[in-house]
Amino acid sequence: MHQDDRFYTFLLTHSSKTKIYIRRVEISKKFVTNFAASLIFTIGLLSIGVLGLLKSDSITLNKVGAQILSKSETTNQQIGFSPKNPNITEVSSINYDRPRPNNSGGPITTLSNFESETEEAEITNRLRLIETAGNPAFLPSIWAHLGKINNEYGFRRNPFGGRTYEFHAGMDIDGEKGDMVVAPANGVVIKAGWQGGYGNLIEVDHLNGLTTRYGHLSKIEVAVGDTIGRGQLLGLVGSTGRSTGPHLHYELRLNDKAINPRRFLPPEPVEIAALTKRQ
Repeated sequence: MHQDDRFYTFLLTHSSKTKIYIRRVEISKKFVTNFAASLIFTIGLLSIGVLGLLKSDSITLNKVGAQILSKSETTNQQIGFSPKNPNITEVSSINYDRPRPNNSGGPITTLSNFESETEEAEITNRLRLIETAGNPAFLPSIWAHLGKINNEYGFRRNPFGGRTYEFHAGMDIDGEKGDMVVAPANGVVIKAGWQGGYGNLIEVDHLNGLTTRYGHLSKIEVAVGDTIGRGQLLGLVGSTGRSTGPHLHYELRLNDKAINPRRFLPPEPVEIAALTKRQ
């Protein structure tokens, strides 16, 4: 390329089989300068527009996110427990600053425990029929272990930290490692061993679709297939599996669906009830 004061001069060549052709092309410096300036200006405008659009979308997304979080906080604050219907929540207040109860745990449970009114009525009728027509020796009607209730059945704050809530399929009963756990009714042992978040677990079949589970045990004293009687030793309190300290995780199930374990239990002793309310 050759250049003078006004033009850029380019020599372009091409050839055939017998000749070489040379062509000179001149481009005005002013044209090149103006074209470059226009190109830079256009790119600048496009960049500003894109950044403005991204910022606008970001603000919009942040507002939407804030609204979702705000609604989520409001919903969490409204979650409570219904003594009339343990599977359906009612509006109440949750204190986020309340200390987490000690000696809690249990497996992570999905929120598949909600029933329609029809399903709830069927479960209630089924339990009533079992209670009135079934063999009372097979109703889990005594406490497997007596102690302060650290967690009831239903929604609770995650005992492992954070501001999240989870569904608790059983009841956490405080105790010391080695405390006795007894059968609340006659039945047959259908599980006895390690099972994920339960740690050492025992499950007992009480007929009519009723089963009970005992989690986090330090020791198992029965084996699968054993026939047991009410009050018989099953195992010892521990802190195995997903647990923050020694306690018994007790569950009651109907056709393998968790229900409130208090369904057949008598009220706990007055001194334990008072201790539980003070937590």
